[in-house]
Amino acid sequence: MVRTQISFDRPLYEEAKRVAKRRGVSLAELCRAGLREMIGRESGSAPWAQYLGRFSSDDDRTSESIDEVVYGRERP
Repeated sequence: MVRTQISFDRPLYEEAKRVAKRRGVSLAELCRAGLREMIGRESGSAPWAQYLGRFSSDDDRTSESIDEVVYGRERP
């Protein structure tokens, strides 16, 4: 991981801290998730990439049940 420093204006910083707290993540993780989402949208090569970083799960088997989670059925 690379460490960097960024600056925010006070209102943006305070709102970002509130959102991070509400989601139960650090400000750094909120920023990483936002960057992943924006980069996914910019790449355009994979439509599903816009969802990168938007969801998380403590279940290591989530990818095995993605059709059920997304489509409400076992298989597409």
